[in-house]
Amino acid sequence: MTIKNDIVIQANALTCAYGTSVILDNINFEVRRGEVFIILGGSGCGKSTLLKHLIGLYQPAGGSIKIIDQDLVHANQQEHRRILKNIGVMYQSGALFGSMSLLENVRLPLEEHTALDIHAMNLIAHMKLSLVGLGNFTKHYPSEVSGGMQKRAAIARAMALDPEVLFLDEPSAGLDPITSSELDALIRRLAESLGITFVIVSHELASIFAIADRVIMLDAETKGIIADGPPVTLQQSHSNATVREFFNRGKHNNITQVED
Repeated sequence: MTIKNDIVIQANALTCAYGTSVILDNINFEVRRGEVFIILGGSGCGKSTLLKHLIGLYQPAGGSIKIIDQDLVHANQQEHRRILKNIGVMYQSGALFGSMSLLENVRLPLEEHTALDIHAMNLIAHMKLSLVGLGNFTKHYPSEVSGGMQKRAAIARAMALDPEVLFLDEPSAGLDPITSSELDALIRRLAESLGITFVIVSHELASIFAIADRVIMLDAETKGIIADGPPVTLQQSHSNATVREFFNRGKHNNITQVED
């Protein structure tokens, strides 16, 4: 896939903390348009913390975050709302509403953020579900479909407003290897066919190698980024032995998942 050079996310001197406890200290990175960009690292390194800051749930202790050239940190309420309409989020559990059908779940962002009539909203929701292979399951409830289908529906909901960036939190968590592989293929297809930029938190090596254009590896000890690049390159030739070991764990131990 050819990656354009324009930047959609830029973090400068970003510090993330809970009170006086600093989790990430003065980190810098960029995400390019059209990339499948993965945030990874060992237990307690700050993967989820970083994601929550990037989607505006938490204010950083220092530094800046720009999303599509808009300052997320210093935005007023109206600007903040406009920025968030340009992103979609899929949480680890899928976070679908059990009392709503899949179509109603996907339609919800349209009800909250647009003035479209019900027919138009249903049409868009059906189209988004069709994009993820669920066009025949619009009337089903989350409890009536598999875990993998719930994750697909959650991605469809995240795409409801046609965001430029999709944030996915551990999309393969809890899925069997075959279903996880199918979800990986869907993510690659959406990135390549629609030009969506994906920012994904993951610790599953099989998925990382299957879908990532580029990764950053966070480190709990240094509270920073210790690697940035394509996963195969980091696995084979990174100067830091810890980084190489991380990417070779699956090879040496015949596993596809590392410690969260």
